[in-house]
Amino acid sequence: MGKPSRERSLAENEAKAIAKNIRISPQKLNLVAELIRGKKVNDAMADLEFSRKRVAQDVRKCVMSAVANAENNHGLDVDELVVAEAYVGKNIVMKRFAARGRGRGFQVLKPFSQITVVVRQKAEEAEPAKTKKTKSAAKTAAQPKKGAA
Repeated sequence: MGKPSRERSLAENEAKAIAKNIRISPQKLNLVAELIRGKKVNDAMADLEFSRKRVAQDVRKCVMSAVANAENNHGLDVDELVVAEAYVGKNIVMKRFAARGRGRGFQVLKPFSQITVVVRQKAEEAEPAKTKKTKSAAKTAAQPKKGAA
């Protein structure tokens, strides 16, 4: 008998993937994460494919992993997936020293970061029929009745 399985932290229509130890600062990685937030997976993959940022390929692999998790582990439809969340976190920071003048040392920080991508399956929603109000109907609805006090 093993441990009981942990409750799922995501909804039934979501899947996530985490890419850790990416050798770039979180600030620079967040610029690429902003490109894909809220987009359909196909559009996000195309944007990452043709992005000139070096880290875009690592983010693309993470999105592909989230899509694979959604398809294989949770049985979600790939064509309806949207990048619901893409957030960046700090990871380790390597500290190095560079020689400076007069025998001094200068600290060089080499930060690592991680990205978490959550994809969500959008349900096909039938849009409710909107009723159009005429200008006169809108005016009468906005004005109070004279007899009411």
